[in-house]
Order: sequence, then structure tokens, then C-alpha cells
Amino acid sequence: MTPPANQPVRSFFASVQLALLLLFLLAATSIIGTIIPQNSPPSFYIEKYGAQTARLFQLLDITDMYNSWWFLALLTLFAVNLVVCSLERIPGVIRTVRRDGLQTAADQLDRQPCRQAVDLAAPVAEASQRAAALLRAHGWKPREAATADGRLLFAERGPWTRFGVYVVHLSILVILAGALVGSSTVASRLLRNPDFAFKGSVMLPEGESTGHILAFKSGRRVDLGFTLRCDAFAIEYYDNGMPKTYRSSVTVLEDGKPVRTAEIEVNRPLTHRGVTFYHSSYQAGREYVVSLTKQPDNLSHTAVVPPAREIAWPETGVRYGIINRENQGEVTRRLKIWFADGQGEPAVFWVPAGEETTVERPTGTYRLQARQLYATGLQATRDPGVWLVYGGCLLMLIGLYIAFFLSHRRLWVRVEPAAQGSRLLFAGTANKNRVAFEKKFSDLVAELDTHR
Repeated sequence: MTPPANQPVRSFFASVQLALLLLFLLAATSIIGTIIPQNSPPSFYIEKYGAQTARLFQLLDITDMYNSWWFLALLTLFAVNLVVCSLERIPGVIRTVRRDGLQTAADQLDRQPCRQAVDLAAPVAEASQRAAALLRAHGWKPREAATADGRLLFAERGPWTRFGVYVVHLSILVILAGALVGSSTVASRLLRNPDFAFKGSVMLPEGESTGHILAFKSGRRVDLGFTLRCDAFAIEYYDNGMPKTYRSSVTVLEDGKPVRTAEIEVNRPLTHRGVTFYHSSYQAGREYVVSLTKQPDNLSHTAVVPPAREIAWPETGVRYGIINRENQGEVTRRLKIWFADGQGEPAVFWVPAGEETTVERPTGTYRLQARQLYATGLQATRDPGVWLVYGGCLLMLIGLYIAFFLSHRRLWVRVEPAAQGSRLLFAGTANKNRVAFEKKFSDLVAELDTHR
């Protein structure tokens, strides 16, 4: 018989070797994507790896690897392999599940892993009834049929558990589908709708708003459909001066009206209308917010102050400015303030950034605070496939539980006439966890043997 023309192709896609190769390639490339930072500006890769290597990264889409055509092709090929493998093997599993245990031949019972005989001083009909009652008492649901020389009982549990591994296969396909649906490459090149799924970023200074982001790689402007405003940015430090946490206070506006406020931190994103904002970076500004309060008049004044510029407070006749800064990297630790109120010589003093200082002057007591302005760097993503990924993960947990902890157990009892009554041959098998099944099998037979 001539094999079908498509047999080599089907064998290739159903190959376990192909599955292992694809898993190895996916694991290796994922490691590369973890080691090499993703979606950073081109200047970053040129500075870190050199111009030639940076061009190679760009050519191979290494800088946005998980949206690259070749990575998506590997995922697609793995999905095809998984589908073909499953379709090749599922018919055999269905035949096994649907096989009628009452049609099992006597010689097949003799080859089962678990076998034990019990003699009862009772006729075949009564012995069969006692065996059936014993099985039902232990949660089995036996069926019975007549044989040439006696009776045959059959019961099984969990035949559907044989499909546990295919539930895992299905969960992987669902996860892969979620990854493809949420890919910006698929959205732009296949769906021709780049706004369906995207990844981008925005650098948003304190007090400013934006209604768009810039997409990674292409630099395309992506309209959000709403406005995001950065109200404040704060950094908390450890005692040794290392940053502890970054926090951005933001407000979402629709049609110019605020609809919600939130704080974005590392591992604490904000999601609005399908767009999720993650804290990714920050940028220290060159301007400072200076707040003044005069006592006993209880007057207040706030202004954004660039360095080396004189600021006037007309209500009080106060003039001030920042004449020097003490920085650690881009972060200002101290500010040198020039302060005059028209009475006596101007005061010059250092102020720790973000801390309040009291200034005693002939015209009154002033509380002064100066803090650096920042811009918060946010990564924005729209991933419509994320719920497919979550659902796939849940489905995988269910499938793994079925595959590893549940089994298909089958039990036969052949009842035949004997010289002193009847002989019962118990036979059974389980496709997994056979040690536990053997113990329960022995206990079941021993119970009947005890009460004979």
C-alpha cells in the first residue's frame, strides 16, 4: 500500500524531535531577550554594544525580540507542531476510553498488572452479587455481563483523565494565541490596525499632561483616547542614599474632566480603557518648585524657579533665587538660596532639597521649601491578549493537576464455577500512580476474602 503523499509532511510536524528543538530555541532566545534590554533608545545600544552590533540587533529585531517576525514564527511553528501531535494521538486515546471493558478476553485479564483470585463457597450468581456490592461500597459502578462459563464485572474511574495532557496542550495554544493577539507586529502587519495592540513610552514632567505616547521602534504617535496628567513625582531613599521606591501621582482626564487618580509604582501599574502604564524611568529636571509662607501674615507663594534667575513676591517685597546647587548625578541634594526682603543685607544659605527651612528676617518669619521637578518615564501597553494568557495559565494548572494527580483505573472481576462454589479473579490496571492503585486493589480483594 502506497503511503499518502502528505505522510512525510505530517510526520515532520508531528515529530517529538521538532517539539524539543522548538522548545530549545524558544528558551534560548528568551534568555537572550532577558539579557539584552528590550525597547531602549538606539543610542543606548550604540553606547553599550558599539555601532556595528547595534545595527545587527536592529536588523534581527533583537531589541524588540518578542515582537520580531522570527520569534512569532517560532511560536506559530510550535503551535502547529502541538496541534498535529495532538490530532495524531487523540483518536487512539478516544478508542481506549470508549473500549468496552466487558468485551475483554480472558487471556487479556491474565496479563493485567494486578491479579488476585478469591474462592467463595457460593454459587456464581451469589458470588457475582457480592462482588458487585463490594465494588459499589467502594465507589465503583460495576457493569455485568454473562460469559461462556460464568459472569464478568467491569468498572472504571476517570477515563477522561487520559485527556489531561491534551488540556495542557490546549492551554499552551491559548497562551500562544494570547501572545499573538497582543503582539504589536501582528496588529500592524496582519490586522492592519496598529492601535489594536501597541507598546510605547512617554516622559511626562510634573504638572504636564499628554494624550499620546510614542510607539517603540517605529516612533509612531499613538493617541490614547484620554489624557494623562502627572501631578507629582517622588523618590524615597534608603539611609545609605540609594533609591528605595519611585512614585508617580497621576490623574486621568476625559473631555478635560478628571475621572480617576492613582499612584503608579514599580510592580503597581495603572490600567485605564485597556491601556496599562508601568513605571519605567525618571528624569531629573533643571527647575525647582519653591514654596514660601510668611508669618504672622500667613501669606503663601509658590513658583517654578530655574537656576540663576531672580523671582519676586510682590505682596511682600521679597526677592529670591537659586545661585548654586549640589548634585549627586542628576539629583539635587542641596540648593544655595539668595533671599532679600528690602531690609538689611540679603541672606545666603543652603537648603536640603525637599526639606523646610525657616528664615528669620526683619519683615517676618519665612518658611521656605525647594524641591526638584522631575519627569516620570512611563511605559504604556495595550495587550488585548492578556486575558487569553491568564485563561491559558489557569487551564494549564487544571490540565497539569489532571495529568499528574489523576489516573484512569479499570477493574474486572471474572466469576467462574469452582469445586467448592465459585472462583473470583480480580484484575485491574491504572495508567498512572500504579503503586497507590495496587495497594487499594489489594485492600479491596482482602476485604472480600475476609468476609467470605
